[in-house]
Amino acid sequence: MSITELQALDALARVEAKRFPLHREALIALRKEQGRRFIGIVGPRGVGKTVILKQLTIETEQSFYGSIDTFKDVALFEFARILSEKQGIRTFLLDEIHFLPGFDGELKKIFDFLPDVHVIFTSSVALALQKSVFDLSRRVRLIRLLPFSFREYVRFKEGVTLTRLTLDAVGRGDWTLDHARYEYLFDAYLQGGLYPFSLTEPDPLSVLRSILDSVLQRDIPNVAKVTYQDVDLIGKALTFIGRSAVDGVNPTTIARNLGITRYKAVEYVDLLSKAFILIQVDPQGTNVLREPKILMQLPYRLLYQSWADAIGAVREDFFATAMSMANMPFHYLKSTTGRKTPDFWLTTASGDWVVEIGGPGKGRTQFKGVHVERKMVLAHAADSRRNAKPLFMAGYLA
Repeated sequence: MSITELQALDALARVEAKRFPLHREALIALRKEQGRRFIGIVGPRGVGKTVILKQLTIETEQSFYGSIDTFKDVALFEFARILSEKQGIRTFLLDEIHFLPGFDGELKKIFDFLPDVHVIFTSSVALALQKSVFDLSRRVRLIRLLPFSFREYVRFKEGVTLTRLTLDAVGRGDWTLDHARYEYLFDAYLQGGLYPFSLTEPDPLSVLRSILDSVLQRDIPNVAKVTYQDVDLIGKALTFIGRSAVDGVNPTTIARNLGITRYKAVEYVDLLSKAFILIQVDPQGTNVLREPKILMQLPYRLLYQSWADAIGAVREDFFATAMSMANMPFHYLKSTTGRKTPDFWLTTASGDWVVEIGGPGKGRTQFKGVHVERKMVLAHAADSRRNAKPLFMAGYLA
C-alpha cells in the first residue's frame, strides 16, 4: 500500500473518531504520559484500543494514525522518516503493532535515529510473548487497557461518575446509596457488559466468540511458535476449562484431559493468559507443589456453559477480573487436608483479608480454622442478615 493510500485511511480514521464523543478513563492517563517518546497500550481485543488511538489522533497535532495490517510491503522506519522529514509528522499512532514482522527492530531504529518522533502503539497480545531483542521495558511506557470496571460501566451506561471504593470500605459496608442503586446492572455486566461494544451490540457474546476465534487463529500464532496442532489443542484446552468446575482445573488436569505433557499444558495456559483469556491465581504460601488455580476472564466462560450452569464460576471469574483491574495482588486458599476453605487471600496496605465468594445464601461457615482478623463474604444478591456484602461492590475498586 502506498503512502498516499495510508494517508487516506488516516483521514477516514479522523472522521470516525468523531463518532465517539465519550472518553474512557485510560485516555486521561494517556494524555498525562504523552511527553514520553514511546507508549504501548496493551489489552484484550474489543476494549477500545483502536477508538482511543483515533481519539488521540484528532486531538494531537502533527500526528498520523495507521493500522499495521494495512502496512503491506511498507518499512515502518522509512515510512516514519519520510513523513517526519517531508510533512512534519511528530506522533505516529500505530494499531496492533504485533502484526508487523520485526516490529521491534523498526521501533528501535525510530527510537535511535528519529529523536523528534513519538510513537503510541497498541497490541492485543501481551508483549512478553515477543522474544525481542528490543528492550521494551527500557524504552516504552506500557499501559494496560482492560474492559470496563463495573464503576466505568455505570458511567458509560448511566452517565454517572462514582468514586472508587477500597477493599476496607467494602468490608465495613462504607459506600453510598449511589453505589448501591446500580446493582440492577450487575448481571448484564457479567454477561458481556464490561466490553464497550456491549453498549451498542445486543448480543455481546456473539462478538466475543469472534474475538476468541481471532485470538486463537491470528494473535497467538503470530507471536508464538505454535503449530496448527497446537492451535487445535489450545482450543480444546479452553473448552475443557470453560466446561469444568473451577476447583478442578490446573495444568495437570488439563494435560490429563488432552493427553499432552504437563509442560505443554503450562505453555498453553501461559499463552492464553497473555492473550487475556485466562487468569492464573497462585496459591497462598510458598508450597511450590500447589498448582495455580485457572479462572477465565469475564465473560468467556459463557461461551461454554449457560448462565444458569456457569454462575458460580462466573462469580469467581468476576472477582479475579476485578482484582486484576484494581492491581490488587490476590491468591487462592487451599487446605492440605481437603477441607473446604475460603476462596481468596488478599494483602492490602492496611493488612490481610480473606474473602469467600458465593450466592445469596452464602454465610461465614467457610472461615472455620482460618486465622485472619478480617474476613468477608461477597455474595450475589447479598443478604445483610448473613453478614455478607454485595459482590458487585468489588467492581468499584477500579
